[in-house]
Amino acid sequence: MTFDITKIDISQIDFAKGGGLIPAVVQDADTLQVLTLAYMDEAALRETLDSGQATFFSRSRGGRWRKGETSGDFLNVVSVTPDCDGDAVVVKVRPVGNACHLNRISCFGDEDAPGVGRIARLERTIHVRAQADPNDSWTARLMAQGPKRAAQKVGEEGVETALAGAAGDEAELASESADLIYHLLVLLHARNMVFQDVLDVLARRAQPAKDDS
Repeated sequence: MTFDITKIDISQIDFAKGGGLIPAVVQDADTLQVLTLAYMDEAALRETLDSGQATFFSRSRGGRWRKGETSGDFLNVVSVTPDCDGDAVVVKVRPVGNACHLNRISCFGDEDAPGVGRIARLERTIHVRAQADPNDSWTARLMAQGPKRAAQKVGEEGVETALAGAAGDEAELASESADLIYHLLVLLHARNMVFQDVLDVLARRAQPAKDDS
């Protein structure tokens, strides 16, 4: 797996403030769900940056701990970002399996990725199902027919969503909107794109217009 870890200046991290440890907030890089809170000493941070897999200092064990060594549920690191005081970091990861030792996605409750994070979770599901047997998966069948068929479904679902918006009740509109979003994500996947590409465009459009005067 490839990863693009932010190369931080470890000499600027203040390990002394916490008695040799800094808090590490672990966040899913795609859904932005907070997965766990752990601690790092300097050696754990260096190993994380060198290996690309989240490694911590276990206060209960009194030593190094790489997530997944015993469970197989690794945390593949995308970026490590220090806070403004240099005494804590956010570690964005793409998890393999669950982050919590209780076999849950997150250590902070049973809830799956909330809000817009559910889009990224759905994208992962589409990625998995696209590789399934087309006889067993609608997603795989749709992907096998190519982007044009997926685009056609987006058009059909768009019309149905519009009709539900004009004359249907709230439940129908929500259901048709879900179908539309699902097929849009399949189309993006078929074109080797992700929903973040759409969000990037929206972010650029949200920026104040430059004053050309």
